Amino acid sequence: MIELLLARYIYVLVLVLLAIGLYGILAKGDLVKKVIGLTIYSTAIYLFFIEGSVQDDATAPIIDPALGSDPLAYVDPLPHLLILTAIVVGVGVVGVALSLLVRLYRVHGTLDEAVIADRLSGRGEPLGAPTEDTAPDPHPDDEGGRS
Repeated sequence: MIELLLARYIYVLVLVLLAIGLYGILAKGDLVKKVIGLTIYSTAIYLFFIEGSVQDDATAPIIDPALGSDPLAYVDPLPHLLILTAIVVGVGVVGVALSLLVRLYRVHGTLDEAVIADRLSGRGEPLGAPTEDTAPDPHPDDEGGRS
């Protein structure tokens, strides 16, 4: 069993990264941690996809007269191109997500998912509601409440 795991260590790494990313997405309440978990999860998918396209004793897909036209002698470039495109799109998605998180923080003053969900549903404390520290003085003419 240990020999099998050592021979396929990349799959163990992918499973660990998937578990870490899924934990970050599902168990954390902070939205920044959710974005980080999503990034780790997508990185595990990239690694899995690239590992699945590996061919032993294959070379770059440049036709070499010495190798002939045997398709098994060359690595398929398509998975690498797809993952490169996915990485570029992923960076764009993370950039948009972080910019939305900045906007959420400016509006709500927090990035806690539960607090923002309560406020948006109307169950939580509305924005700008007076708290004990900012409540207006009930007797402004009275000096400290003394008569």
